[in-house]
Amino acid sequence: MAAEMAQQPQVIAALTGRRAELVRQISSILPDDLSGIVLLARGSSDHAAVYGRYVLELAAGRPVSLAAPSLHTLYGAKVDYRGYLAVAVSQSGRTPEIVTVLERMKAGGARCLAITNSPDSPLGAAADMVLDLDAGVEEAVPATKTFSAQIVAFALIAEALGAVPWNGSDWERLRAHVEVVLGDDTPARRVATIIGNSTGLVTVGRGILYSAALEAALKLKETTSILAEGYSSADLRHGPIAVATGGLPVVAFIAPGPAAPDMHELMSWLDRRGARVLDVSEEVGAALPLPGGLPEMLVVVPAIVRAQQLALWLARHRGIDPDAPAGLSKVTLTQ
Repeated sequence: MAAEMAQQPQVIAALTGRRAELVRQISSILPDDLSGIVLLARGSSDHAAVYGRYVLELAAGRPVSLAAPSLHTLYGAKVDYRGYLAVAVSQSGRTPEIVTVLERMKAGGARCLAITNSPDSPLGAAADMVLDLDAGVEEAVPATKTFSAQIVAFALIAEALGAVPWNGSDWERLRAHVEVVLGDDTPARRVATIIGNSTGLVTVGRGILYSAALEAALKLKETTSILAEGYSSADLRHGPIAVATGGLPVVAFIAPGPAAPDMHELMSWLDRRGARVLDVSEEVGAALPLPGGLPEMLVVVPAIVRAQQLALWLARHRGIDPDAPAGLSKVTLTQ
């Protein structure tokens, strides 16, 4: 896990180095009259798709939804996908459920794009175009470099769909920010000690960083078996905030932008309730600091790298091997 985390700057540089060609290829398969976009994924890839839902809808000005695969595989739904772009996301490209559903979407009229680290996989064969992450073999069960690459892939798809709130120079800045975060794991080691042997924790973000909160919770569960739950700040207020007492650790993801005031208000509220708030942000004094200056839409990558560091060090703090999570395997063959 640690070795693959360290490869993320190179993976990002290689993927964005193909930016112009990938944007051209994506543009070439879009429906002539795009009605909407549907995203198909499970696990970590599903959290990347949550990011995709935000960034693609903003760029395209068309509805973007997350597919419910079971509607197709268990309930036999017959859906008209004419005018739709279907984007399937899978590191391995070998999850039978994802392959089957993409094939059915294509039969229903969708133009199909696969985001995968295995272009020669069954998923790649089912798609009209493969966006090859080309991240190299990922051996650790907790996805790190492929998740970051998936986020970048969705941002590149957004560039093919319409106007985006970043420019070409921001990609080099993103790689540099990830290098800075990876170069200093002291904050993650310190926060891992603070969390210690807590039986549970909450992760929270809003808007573009909601995906980071979801993925952080999964990484912490996978590597340490802690009961970690990810929420949007809005959903946390609707009942689950009742558990935020007694020093419960809350990892809060914040970036400058429209969601920041709501997150600051929530942090103050959580603090008053007695939770232990640990922020991932570029603000002075952050528990898990980020470099400043990236557009909000790209902050999710260094933010999740901080979360990966935290998961790694919390596992080590608890005497757990993060490369061998109990009962987990690299590919989950859901049907």
